[in-house]
Amino acid sequence: MKSTHLEPFPDPVLEVPDELKRSVIVSSVDYLLNWARKSSVFPLQSGLACCSFEMISAAMARFDLARFGMEALRASPRQADLLIVAGTLTWKMAVPLRRLYDQMAEPRWVISMGVCATSGGPYYQSYSVVPGVNHIMPVDVYVPGCPPRPDALLYGIMQLHDKIRRYSLSGQAAGQE
Repeated sequence: MKSTHLEPFPDPVLEVPDELKRSVIVSSVDYLLNWARKSSVFPLQSGLACCSFEMISAAMARFDLARFGMEALRASPRQADLLIVAGTLTWKMAVPLRRLYDQMAEPRWVISMGVCATSGGPYYQSYSVVPGVNHIMPVDVYVPGCPPRPDALLYGIMQLHDKIRRYSLSGQAAGQE
């Protein structure tokens, strides 16, 4: 087999007849679903401390979350697929937050916003503070800062869009660019 397969396959592996070139789009199901998912992410607002003001200001006209398809921050976990945890998470609040995460539909994503949500911040190793949201649920994107500016949250959302674009129904990363 090694001696007979020396040349790579020609670049267009899929031949499309000329009469269909203007009326047919060839793509994968993963690519189409991920395009729709990243263009219509519905965030669930979980403002636990001062970072929530920066998260809310990211939705205002200056930073405009609407350009990413996030028209409004949701109040119900059944209408959301992105959980933005902004602020200090205490052990007492961890149980309801995990319940909200469990009620969200799959696929779901989590952004940890601010140093308090990421590692406990100045309250690190306090008896009542969770040392990071990743102890309660899986986190997809970390946004550093105390508090992070709204444009840092927008950058985190763009990083999440890249992760959503690579998501695959089979559980493996999709190879589409």
